[in-house]
Amino acid sequence: MNTDSEIIRRSLDQPSAFAELFDRHARAVNAFATYRIGRSAAEDLLSETFLVAFRRRADFDLAKESASPWLLGIASTLIRRHRVVEAKHWRSFAAVAAGEEHVTLGGLDDAMRRVDAEREVRALRERIAVLAPKDRETLLLYAWQGLSYEQIAEVLSVPVGTVRSRLNRVRRRLDPTRRIQAFEKQQGGEVHGRV
Repeated sequence: MNTDSEIIRRSLDQPSAFAELFDRHARAVNAFATYRIGRSAAEDLLSETFLVAFRRRADFDLAKESASPWLLGIASTLIRRHRVVEAKHWRSFAAVAAGEEHVTLGGLDDAMRRVDAEREVRALRERIAVLAPKDRETLLLYAWQGLSYEQIAEVLSVPVGTVRSRLNRVRRRLDPTRRIQAFEKQQGGEVHGRV
C-alpha cells in the first residue's frame, strides 16, 4: 500500500494519481467541514480543499507519510473564511434542537431519560457554540477527527503546548463539575493551609 507522500510524489508527474489521495481522505475532510460549517457549505469546501491541495502538492513535505494533517490544515484555513456561515449554522442548529419533539412508546422512565439526555446534549451544544473559534476548532479536530495533539498542532500551525492549553481550557468550560471540584479543591487547600 502506498503512503500519501508516495501518491503525491507520483502525482507530480501523473496528475491523475492525486485522485487516490481524494479517495483516502475526502470522507474525513468532509466530516470535519460538515461539523464546522454545515453540510451544504461542506461540499463546496471539500472541493476547494482538494483543489488547493492539488495546486500546492509540490509544497507537501514528502518526509511525512500521511497527508491528513496537511489536508485538514488547508480545510481549516478555508473554514476561517466561512466564519459567518459557521455562526449562522450553530444558531440554527440550537434553534432546531430547542424545537424538536420526541414521541415515545416506552414507559415513563424511558421518556424521562430521553428528556434528561436531550437537555444535557442541548446544554453541551450551547457550551460548544460559545467557545472561542480557535478552541472549538481544536476540540473538533481532537474529538471528531481523532487527531493527536501533534497532528492538531500541525493542522493549526501552532506549538503542541498551545493545543494542550486550548484543550485544557475547553475541558474546564465544558465540564462544570470539574470547575466546581477544582474550586472546592482550591478552597479546601486554602482552609487547610490556614489551620
